[in-house]
Amino acid sequence: DRVLAALVAADEVVVAGPATPTDRLVRFVREDPPSGGPVAGVLAGRRALQRPASLLAVVAVDMPLLTPDTLARLCRAVPGHDGAVLVDDSGRRHLAACLRVDRLDAEAPPGTGHGQSWRSLLAPLDLAEVTAVDGEERDVDTWADLGDADPA
Repeated sequence: DRVLAALVAADEVVVAGPATPTDRLVRFVREDPPSGGPVAGVLAGRRALQRPASLLAVVAVDMPLLTPDTLARLCRAVPGHDGAVLVDDSGRRHLAACLRVDRLDAEAPPGTGHGQSWRSLLAPLDLAEVTAVDGEERDVDTWADLGDADPA
């Protein structure tokens, strides 16, 4: 729900993964076969969009410190590029981006993208890099991570 709150400005929200109760109305889809990794999830979500879109926000559901401002900064950085991606202080690209749909469609791998890396999907794209602030790039993989990421 925290990550979905960051998408408040989105016209349509598709979550690639098992259906889970949420505070926001979203459509759930699964990549085929399931557990195909981030590219398979991104492509399944892209194919499930029902409304035309020029930009696609892509965020990992395990990044609870993302905010509407994160997505706004990413979207503002897109003009003149194929998209924008969130990076940390070391330059590592995180799974939070705003991508031009036409460029994603042109560069997406054939098939489902099963087993392909986020890095490989982004490699052919000209992306603006948006530096993360206030730990928004942190992901939660363990219960300890969750405690560390609690903004309260």
